[in-house]
Amino acid sequence: MENNQNETFQYTYSAREQDEVRRIRSKYLPKEESKMEQLQRLDASATQKAAMYSIITGVIGALILGFGMSCCMVWAGPWFIPGILIGLAGIAVVALAYPLYNQVLNKERQRIAPEILRLTDELMK
Repeated sequence: MENNQNETFQYTYSAREQDEVRRIRSKYLPKEESKMEQLQRLDASATQKAAMYSIITGVIGALILGFGMSCCMVWAGPWFIPGILIGLAGIAVVALAYPLYNQVLNKERQRIAPEILRLTDELMK
């Protein structure tokens, strides 16, 4: 005997499972950036670049200062006076980190100002 009936099985997901499916699916969809997200990203990019330059400058200055201290403390004799001068140079480099931060921040803000103003005009309408 032949059974010509189509045997099918249907299953529907619960609401919790549907949420899980949507959450997983959203991970793989191309993400569209809203105007507010663009504005926040642009604003953060200016401060991140300035912070990166100032941190690198500060670390280099601290390393120079540390080398000068090593010259004074470890190799004292003939390296004492050069160690002091090297340490002072390191202090000068560290002191330049904050003015460098402000300079880079202002330059970056000037560079992105037209785009920021355009986005804020669109968002405030």
